[in-house]
Amino acid sequence: MPSWKTFRNDWDAGWAVGFRRVVEPRALPAGEALSAAMAGVGMSVAGDPDYSAAIEDTLFAVSIEGMERDLLRELAVLTTWWTLHAPFVNADRLFELVKRSGSERVRAYWAALARGRKSDPRFGRYATLAPTEDVHLLRVGGVFQLARRGEDPRFAGSALRVPQGVLRARDSDVLSPVRLARHHRTYRARVLMGPSYRADMWAALERHPALSASALARETYGSIATASRVKRDRELWRASVPSEV
Repeated sequence: MPSWKTFRNDWDAGWAVGFRRVVEPRALPAGEALSAAMAGVGMSVAGDPDYSAAIEDTLFAVSIEGMERDLLRELAVLTTWWTLHAPFVNADRLFELVKRSGSERVRAYWAALARGRKSDPRFGRYATLAPTEDVHLLRVGGVFQLARRGEDPRFAGSALRVPQGVLRARDSDVLSPVRLARHHRTYRARVLMGPSYRADMWAALERHPALSASALARETYGSIATASRVKRDRELWRASVPSEV
C-alpha cells in the first residue's frame, strides 16, 4: 500500500501546477473513433465499441455532428440516449464543454435538452446557454414543417424548434442503463457513486491502478486534490477487503 509520502508528493505536484482543472478534451473523437465512442456509450451505430470512451466528450462531439453538420440520424440517437441516461451525466463537465463552444446551434441544443430536466437541479444553469432568438433544427423549411407536423414535445418551449418526426424516438437505438453499466466501467461507477469526477477516477484506477494522481487528474479532467484522495481511499478500501481463505 502506498505510503502517505506518496500521496503527499502527488499533492505537492498539484500545487506546483496550480490545481488548474483541464476542461478542454485532449481531442474530440471523429470518424471511426467517434463511431466507436458512440457504440461504447451505448448508442446503436456501426463500429467496434470503445467502452473506455469519455462520456461527455462523446456526447459533445455527437451534438456538433448533428447541429453543425446536419447529421440528424446521429442527433436522433443522442436525443434518445439523453432521455434514458441523463441522470448519469456529469452535468458540470458537459456544461463547461458546451459553454466554450463557438456554435450557437450546439448551445441551443443542450439548453433545450436540459430544459426538460427541470426536476434535476444540476441542469438548471444550462438555461444560460440558450440563444435569445429561435434556432431551427432544419435550416430549410423549418417553419413550414413546424406548421405541418407540430413540434417535437422533447423540445417544446425551448429556443430550438424541432418539427415532430424529424428526430425519431426509438428506445432500441440505445442500450438500457442496466446493459450499459455491464459494459462501460465509468458508467457503472457513476451508478454506484453518482455522476462525479470521483466516480470517473475510481473507474480509471480499476483500468490502470498505477496511475499517479496527476495522470489520473488529466485522464478524468478532474483536480489533483480529488485524484489524490481517490487514490488514498481506494488503497484503504483494498486493504480492508478480507483475504480469501
